[in-house]
Amino acid sequence: MHYVFVPMNKEYAYEIAYNWKYDGAYSFYDMTADEDDLKDFLNEDSWQGQYFAVLNDRSELIGFYLFIFECGTMWIGFGLKPELTGRKIGAEFVIEGINFGVKRFGYKKNSVMLAVASFNKRAIKVYEKIGFKSEEKYIQKTNGGEFEFIKMKKVI
Repeated sequence: MHYVFVPMNKEYAYEIAYNWKYDGAYSFYDMTADEDDLKDFLNEDSWQGQYFAVLNDRSELIGFYLFIFECGTMWIGFGLKPELTGRKIGAEFVIEGINFGVKRFGYKKNSVMLAVASFNKRAIKVYEKIGFKSEEKYIQKTNGGEFEFIKMKKVI
């Protein structure tokens, strides 16, 4: 699949926030599941240089990426359109996002980080397959509760 990264805009953000609904336990990732996360995601001031919509070669919205830098280390956050999850394109989607971020930001460090809910075994398996290793577990307040997350690191 071909991926095109474009700056986030209102149309894409609202499509993701209000129309992307995941099944079962994965509804945890619905943007509307946490009011603060939703507000942050729809805040146009936060998009500049951080949020990117991902389109396919037919210019259809298929995902999004968020790049944050903490102490010089690139952290990635992303989402894949619900209908595309479980279709064996996750590894490619993550690798393409990392490659885009490295190039776009002239990133020179040798590793990237992400955080994943520890119940999301499907995603963790994908991340491990492409070289991410678990660093530590932590508890984060989100979606009206406290959930365990795992910080994962990939050497690039």
